[in-house]
Amino acid sequence: MSTLGQVLLWLQLCALTRATYKLWVPDTYFDTASNWSQNRTPCAGDAVQFPADKMVSVMVRDSHAISDMLLPLDGEIVLASGASFSAAGAGSDPACNSGAPLLFRNPDRFSWFDPHLWSSATQARGLFSVDAERVPCSYDDVLFPRDASFRVALGPGPNPVHVRSLSAVGQTFTRDEDLTAFLASREGRLRFHGSGTLRVGSQACTDTSGCVCGNAETLPWVCASLLQPLGGHCPPATCRDPLLPQGQCCDLCGAIVSLIHEPTFDLERYRTRLLDLFLKQPQYQGLQVAVSKVLREAHTEIQVVLVETGHQTGAAGRLGQELLQDAVAQGSVLGIQSATLRHSGKPTEDSALDQDGFRAGLAGGVAAMVLLALLGAALLLLYRSGRLRWRRHGETEPSAPGVPLGFRNPIFDVIVFKQQPEVKPPDSPQKVEIDTNFSYFVNPLFAGEAEAEA
Repeated sequence: MSTLGQVLLWLQLCALTRATYKLWVPDTYFDTASNWSQNRTPCAGDAVQFPADKMVSVMVRDSHAISDMLLPLDGEIVLASGASFSAAGAGSDPACNSGAPLLFRNPDRFSWFDPHLWSSATQARGLFSVDAERVPCSYDDVLFPRDASFRVALGPGPNPVHVRSLSAVGQTFTRDEDLTAFLASREGRLRFHGSGTLRVGSQACTDTSGCVCGNAETLPWVCASLLQPLGGHCPPATCRDPLLPQGQCCDLCGAIVSLIHEPTFDLERYRTRLLDLFLKQPQYQGLQVAVSKVLREAHTEIQVVLVETGHQTGAAGRLGQELLQDAVAQGSVLGIQSATLRHSGKPTEDSALDQDGFRAGLAGGVAAMVLLALLGAALLLLYRSGRLRWRRHGETEPSAPGVPLGFRNPIFDVIVFKQQPEVKPPDSPQKVEIDTNFSYFVNPLFAGEAEAEA
């Protein structure tokens, strides 16, 4: 039976026994494009190179013609049925070969605590899990594809990671003794590394009201792995007064309904009720819902998280109100004692901008630029026609004949004018010289009038 067929059979058995599982997604296959530095598999005539200081197990499923291969100091290459290597001249495929060696990416980059690297049972449309529950919970069965090559970092969590069982390399481990022996073997060290501790043998969740995931202590490492591509920072929420559900790394826009339940409450039944009676309604099509049991102040409660995925329209708050009314009307049937609601505020101004607003702003900017261009052209025409003059900074306007020259006294803010002597014609019988000095203070309020009178 093929690897895919074995995985499907195993998942069917999980569904029949109502067991929950988490499936490991990434691999260290030679044929996976994302495992190589140029995001492509080796072409004919490529030179390939593995990290010399990294342990890695690499599965090869196809045939490859390469010119050169640099192997790691400690590792293995496993050839699947029909796979092979052959020699080829360097650059045999000019359309693909770039000339530089193709590097196998760091196999230690995959962390157990990264929610992106796990998959669970196919969820119905509109359902999701909070971040802490996207990685294996204590009651989960963990599955690594049979005969696949992979590598998982277990550290550096301070506490052991507990799961119900772990299946890898064709074996299923349900006892700590067997798992510890496997992890210490060469086969185990090629696939698992790090300072963290892995434990198996936890109890399956048999409570119809659900079970607490048990990842509260590892949530900081989950969030660190999740937010690493974002520089370790959460993206800003697009609403006022955002909410932080228990088990989530970043604030959300939406609503949280908290249910105090009785032993008769059925978690799966309530999820189905949400999907069939509420999420299928047209006004709630854009919502996503996460339902789980959480521990709060020494008692358990059901946390229902309603998240807006499109434009913030307040649909989550309206659905939260409907769930409160439903809890009041059907609480005795559903096993609900009480319910409370918290919801975020209105969208922020930035998030309220839609495409039409963007286009309106763009049109306004273009119109302003056109007006500025017309104003500049008008000023230029006035200048060329002589109706508008301007002087450069520091350039004095030439004085008209007969207008007294003056200078500003910086000490008293006084303008002192000296009248020029009057020059008589040479044939004049008399020569009279007038040398009159007078001064006055400039009143800044009437400066224009004073100059006119002078």
